[in-house]
Amino acid sequence: EATTPAPINNTDPDWCNWAPFNAENHSALFGTLDSAFLFAYAIAMFFSGIIAERVNIRIFLTIGMLLSGTACSMFGLAHYYNIHSMWYFIGVQIFGGICQTTGWPGVVTAMGNWFGKGNRGFIFGIWNSHTSIGNIIGTLLASLYVESNWGLSFIVPGIFIISSGILNYLFLVVHPSDINSDTHLNEKVQNGHKKKPSTSPQEVSIPLGDISSKELSLLPSNKDEIKEKTEGSPILSHLNGSPKKAVGFIGAIKIPGVIEFSMCLFFAKLVSYTFLYWLPNYIKFSSDYSPSQSADLSTLFDVGGIFGGIAAGIFSDMFGKSACTCAVMLFLAIPSLYAYNLLSSVNLIVNIALLVIAGGLVNGPYALITTAVSAELGTHSSLKGNSKALSTVTSIIDGTGSIGAAVGPLLAAYISNLFGWTSVFYMLMGSNVLAILLLTRLVKRELQNVA
Repeated sequence: EATTPAPINNTDPDWCNWAPFNAENHSALFGTLDSAFLFAYAIAMFFSGIIAERVNIRIFLTIGMLLSGTACSMFGLAHYYNIHSMWYFIGVQIFGGICQTTGWPGVVTAMGNWFGKGNRGFIFGIWNSHTSIGNIIGTLLASLYVESNWGLSFIVPGIFIISSGILNYLFLVVHPSDINSDTHLNEKVQNGHKKKPSTSPQEVSIPLGDISSKELSLLPSNKDEIKEKTEGSPILSHLNGSPKKAVGFIGAIKIPGVIEFSMCLFFAKLVSYTFLYWLPNYIKFSSDYSPSQSADLSTLFDVGGIFGGIAAGIFSDMFGKSACTCAVMLFLAIPSLYAYNLLSSVNLIVNIALLVIAGGLVNGPYALITTAVSAELGTHSSLKGNSKALSTVTSIIDGTGSIGAAVGPLLAAYISNLFGWTSVFYMLMGSNVLAILLLTRLVKRELQNVA
């Protein structure tokens, strides 16, 4: 039976007239939706990368974007079809979480194909800013319709994603060889120094490592053959007329550094997503700002994340030490979180400054690990050129981190209700300490290489 919307109540900032979210337990219901999406995303991510390693990335991404846009729009359609079933919303969240896992392994693989090790951190840092920009635009876009026609808050972004998926299918070039580019064929990067292009077979390189002289003699003699085998086939790269062996889950976690960075990201993403989901509530709790003002102010955390991701990439390139870069930023994030909890209510300027600083230090390591580090590990020298693992490694790292992203908001809800928000910040600071400890072995190895 259709539920008649209640009259608008402008005096209650938490008012909602859409069942089942108009009940007193609305916070728990929204938390259930968050968890449904995040856990579905985390679990499906481990399988998504394995699939992406074996199919055409352009088609894989296109299908994922079309389905993600459909899932987003289905939320908004509930407004027009008068749907009030909680199970419908949970199902849509699970479906959307699964669909969105097609994105990260695919785009990191495509970027890894185009950009070698030189300045990879800086390039990925700038590129990764799209995640924070997307968070900001998505929040502002939804706010345009939320009070007048909340269904459009989901349908408009859904249409945008579907349109982007069509553009992706028409224009994405997955590999340089697809357009006869020499980027990864006649140039080799070793120890940060580029070798000059050469027509000698001994100087030719391919994206995923070195190959034997015997295999070099079997490489196609012109780029047209290579293009035919990368873009014209569901398998992305071939050697000697047969597909390269795609590394499985066990093989990927054996790559040095994958386990450490995966577990580090578990805690780094736990902190980041706790802020993403709970920061507006905390700002509203600790200040006199309205819910809409709190939501707008919370976007500054993502602004800081843009600068933090770029800075992490620059330092990683400059010193060639990704683990050390992450560890230092995670360490500095601890006092920044403490300061924000202590001083954010002083005035607006202090709140803004601390938000940007904390956002940069929290999201910097997260951005570096999910982009440049994943690309580096996915093309590790241990693969010896006869395997490909970029999508699989990316999915393992981001999937592990996404479990932390699902756990963090749940812990924040539980701890804040029982012990207060200060205890939540102690939990976040403790998570950063654990993230640093998990990088200890890699940091030690990087420092030993200096000596």
